[in-house]
Amino acid sequence: MIEKLVYVIQWFFLFYFIILQSFYVVLNLIAMVNLHRYSQTHDKTVLHSLCKDAYLPISVIVTDYNEEQTMVECVESLLKLQYAEFEIIIVNDGSCDETLKKLIKAFQLVPFPEAYRKHLASMPIKQIFVSRTHAKIKVIDKENGGKADALNAGINMARYGLFCAVDADSILQRDCLVKVVQPFLEDTRTIAAGGSVRIANGCRFQNGYLHDAGLPKQILPLFQVAEYLRAFLFGRLGWSPLNALLIISGAFGVFRKEAVITAGGYRADCIGEDMELIVRMHKIFRQQKKTYRIKFVPDPICWTYAPSQFKRLISQRIRWHHGLAESLFKNKDLFLSRNGGVVGWVAYPFMLVFEWFSPVIEILGFTVVIVGLANGMILWDVFVLFFVIAVGFSVLLSLVAVMLEEMSFHLYPKPIYILKLFIVAIFENTGYRQFVNVWRLYAMIERALGVKPSWGK
Repeated sequence: MIEKLVYVIQWFFLFYFIILQSFYVVLNLIAMVNLHRYSQTHDKTVLHSLCKDAYLPISVIVTDYNEEQTMVECVESLLKLQYAEFEIIIVNDGSCDETLKKLIKAFQLVPFPEAYRKHLASMPIKQIFVSRTHAKIKVIDKENGGKADALNAGINMARYGLFCAVDADSILQRDCLVKVVQPFLEDTRTIAAGGSVRIANGCRFQNGYLHDAGLPKQILPLFQVAEYLRAFLFGRLGWSPLNALLIISGAFGVFRKEAVITAGGYRADCIGEDMELIVRMHKIFRQQKKTYRIKFVPDPICWTYAPSQFKRLISQRIRWHHGLAESLFKNKDLFLSRNGGVVGWVAYPFMLVFEWFSPVIEILGFTVVIVGLANGMILWDVFVLFFVIAVGFSVLLSLVAVMLEEMSFHLYPKPIYILKLFIVAIFENTGYRQFVNVWRLYAMIERALGVKPSWGK
C-alpha cells in the first residue's frame, strides 16, 4: 500500500514538473521569436528620428519616503533623460528626514497654489512646490499613505496623458523614455508598457548614468542577475505577444493615465500594487470588452540595486509572494472568465498553479524523492529523471537567457562576465532557487494565518 502511494506521488511530481517545464519552453520559444522580430524592426536611428518628429509627452512620477541621501541625485539624473517633452513630479510621502529641505535648496522650490482634479483618492496634500530653475520639476508634499497612495497623488497632478512610474532608488538609461513609449506610438490601443530591470550591483555609474556594466562581487546579487535575466528575457517577453503580461515592474513602467483612472488607480491596501494594477486592468478591460494592449519592451533598461544580505532578500521575497497572492485573489473574477482570453485562461492559471502554489509542490517534491531514494522506495533511474526535468531544464533555460542577453544587447563587455553568468545560471537553479522557495512557502503560511506583510522602515 505504501509502495503504491509512493509510486503515485512520484509520478504526480514528475507530471507537475513536465507541465511546468513545457510551459517554460513554449514561453522561451515565443520570446526568442519576439526578440528577433523586435531587433529587426527597432533600429536605434529609426527610434530617435521617430521620436523627434512624433512623440507623446510624459509625466515622470517619483515617489519618495526618507530618501534624503539619493533624492537630489535621482532628480538630477531624470533631468538628463533624452526625451522631447516630459515633466518630473516628485511625491514626498510624509518623509520625516531632510528630503524636502534638500529638494527645496537644490532646485529653488517655491510654494505654488496649483489646482488639480482629484480623480483618485489619496492622503491630504500639504503643499505643492515648483522649481525656479527647472520648469519640468514639481514637488507634492503630502501626508504619509504608502507608495500606492503617493502614486495616486502624482497621477492626479500629472498634466500629460502618459505617466511613467519610477522608484527613487532606480537609475534609468538616458534613452529609456524614447524606447518604452514606442508601443503607444505604434498602437493607440496600448494602455501600459514596461521595460527591463537589471541589477546595478557591481556596475559603475557617473552623474547618475551607467558608465560600465559589471557584475556583483557578492554571491546573492550575482544569483539575482541570472534570475532577472530569465524573468525578463523570456518570462515577460514570452507573455507580451499574447497580450497576457500580468506584471510591469513598479521600478519602471509607462501607463496611459486615463486607463489607470478607469481601473481605479493603485490600491493602497496592496503590498504588490504594481502587479495588482496590471491584473485589475486586464480584468476590467476584458469585462468591458474593450480592445487594449499591455506590452513589454526589452531594451529600455532600469538599473536597481538588489539585496546583498540574506535578511533583506528574505524580506523582499516574502513581500513579493504576498503581493502575488493579493494580485490574483483580489481579481479572481479574471480566472477562467467568459471573456478572459489568453490572460484569463492561460496566464492567470499558470501564475496560480506554477508561481503561487509552486513552493509547496517543489519543496514537497524534492523532499519526497530524496527521502524515498534514501529508503529504497524510489529507484535511481526515477530519481535521475526527476532531477533532469526539475533542475536540468531550469538550468538550460537560464543558460539560454544569458545567451539571449549576449546576442541581443551585449551589456556585459568582458568575456569573463559571460562565463561567470553561465556558471551562476547553473548554481542559481541548484540551491538558490530552493532557498527562495522556502521563504515563499513561509509567505503562504503567513497568509493562511492572516499575517499581513509590511514594507518596514
